[in-house]
Order: sequence, then structure tokens, then C-alpha cells
Amino acid sequence: MQTTRLSLLQQLRDPQNSIAWSRFVEIYSPLVTRWVTSLNVPQKSRNDVTQEVFIVLLGKVSQFKYDATKSFRGWLRTVTLNKCRDYFRKSQKATEPQFLSHIEIAEGNESDFLTQKEYREYVAKAALALMKLHFSETTWRACWEHVAEGKPAKQVAAELGITVNAVYLARGRVLKRMRAELVGLWE
Repeated sequence: MQTTRLSLLQQLRDPQNSIAWSRFVEIYSPLVTRWVTSLNVPQKSRNDVTQEVFIVLLGKVSQFKYDATKSFRGWLRTVTLNKCRDYFRKSQKATEPQFLSHIEIAEGNESDFLTQKEYREYVAKAALALMKLHFSETTWRACWEHVAEGKPAKQVAAELGITVNAVYLARGRVLKRMRAELVGLWE
């Protein structure tokens, strides 16, 4: 009997599932760090603020219910903004208006936090890299080179010594698995 694979979001509801949390952190840490950087958090504090975002997520993700009308990216963005606000308040820089006003401007300007297309591309590329663990080297490389690197299927097939059809099948298998894992995180 084949079981339905739980999405990464569903797996995250179990705080003991270290594999899911590792995968989630690998996908989203660079993105959260990018946002923290864009909010002018000093270099020496970026990792700490990013870590605080993930601590909040660890406590709250079990309450997060996937709703197609809402955005995981928006929720993640809000948590990041709030942690940056907390950082500036704690570091006594809140008295300097430019710090908090920068965050208030960013809160109203979603383009500072990636467009939906950029977000999808970012998450897809990060998740696709993690799919390497679940497929043979040839299957993963066929998909990666065709999708992420944009090489034509014919070229990938020739390089890997497989058929063009095998490239398309590899792409389909890897992307199907990736989509299933990203339900609720993928907008």
C-alpha cells in the first residue's frame, strides 16, 4: 500500500522532525537573511535575528493552517519584520527614527521582499537542490540541468548518456516530489 507523502509544512508541525526542520531551514535561511540584510540589520547581528525568526516559526508553525487565499511568504515576511523591529528596539537604535521608519516603509513595500515570481523561483531552486537526496545522481542532474540551468533536454541527454524522454521523465518525477513537499509553502 502506497502512503501519501506529507508536505514539508505538515511535517513541520512535529517539532521533533529534525529532517523536515533541516530541510525548511536550508530552503528559507538564505531568504530570511536576505530580508534581514535589506532591513539594515548590522552584519554581526544578522545570523542572530535570522535564528530568532526560525525560533518564532518553530513555535507557531503548528498553528499555521494552509489557506490558498493567504500567503506563507507574507506570514514569513511579517515574522521577519517583527524580529527586525525587536532587534532595533533592544539595541537602543529605536530612538533613531531612520531605523524603524525603514522597516515601516519596507512593510508597506512588498517589492523589497521579492515578487511572487522571484519568491517562487528562489524556493523552487532551493527545494530542487534538496531533492538531490531523494533521486539517483542521473535523475537529479537531468532535472537540475534542464530546469535550473535551462539547458535543452537534447543537450542534457547527450551529456548524461540518456534519452531525451528520460530527461523529461526525470524532470517530471523530481518536480512532482518537490511540489508535494512544498504544499502550503509554495504560492
